[in-house]
Amino acid sequence: MRIAMLARLIPDRFVLLLMAAVLLGWLLPVSGQGLAIAQDVSFISIFALFFLHGLRLPRHEVVKAARSWKVQGAMLAFSFVVLPLAGLALAKGAGWMLPAALVTGLVYCAMLPSTVQSAISYSSMGGGNVAASVVGAALSNLAGIVLTPALVALVLGAASGVTIGSDTIIRIATMLLLPFALGQIAQGWLGGWAQRQKAMLSFFDRLVILIAVYVAFAGAVNSGSLSALDLGTMAALCALLGVLLAFAFAGAWFFGGLLGLERADRISLVFAGAQKSIATGAPMAAILFGASAGLIVLPAIIYHMAQLLLSAPLAARLARGS
Repeated sequence: MRIAMLARLIPDRFVLLLMAAVLLGWLLPVSGQGLAIAQDVSFISIFALFFLHGLRLPRHEVVKAARSWKVQGAMLAFSFVVLPLAGLALAKGAGWMLPAALVTGLVYCAMLPSTVQSAISYSSMGGGNVAASVVGAALSNLAGIVLTPALVALVLGAASGVTIGSDTIIRIATMLLLPFALGQIAQGWLGGWAQRQKAMLSFFDRLVILIAVYVAFAGAVNSGSLSALDLGTMAALCALLGVLLAFAFAGAWFFGGLLGLERADRISLVFAGAQKSIATGAPMAAILFGASAGLIVLPAIIYHMAQLLLSAPLAARLARGS
């Protein structure tokens, strides 16, 4: 009984691994030349990660995602318009409770694209439109490669240290768009191999995220920015993220109702619209924010953990028709 209760509280071992990466970067950070090498390893891994995303995402799904519009449009609007506005309003209203980097991180979290695997899984569990979830999550992540950095630059501006200049465009194109495009091109030669190696490539995905999180927190320790964290700050951050997550789930449901979507499509919107991808968020933060990424990515990590904890019981209630 106790084991079953614990399994419900921690449904994914990746949650524990994320916590371990945060603590390891916090307590045992590399520094100096070691940190520079770790950052290079992280950047190379991020390039490989987006290459593999391009390699594994079937081209017909990319084309289908680009042609569909109603449910996918709702998912994009909620992920990249409604939630960023909610995050910005929350930061404006209660940002005084947090250090500036965490305020930036709160808004950055709200600007991230949807998860893929968990959004599809929970949509299926809840009785949603699985096909719409697959296409919507894919389109969200494709769009997020461009829209998330653009939103960071336009909304957060100079306060985040990110501007849409030639350097930023080159970093995004080189580290995110180029490898994804190369992966799409290489599908004809390596697509079959990628489909046969799903377990190994899934392990690599998670490893790259953990490396990015560890390096981000090691950099934050070396810069001294983690000294701003204390129990009061963490409690305030968790409370604000709880408000954002509650709004995300409830808002996605009512947003789907306003658009007149069918129940199955609304369920898909709840998970594909409200969930945020740490798989994209952590590597992208390393590229966009550099040494400041440690504190800035922390809200996205906490949000990711919370969404996994709450999605299972929510999907069960939706499946029962509640």
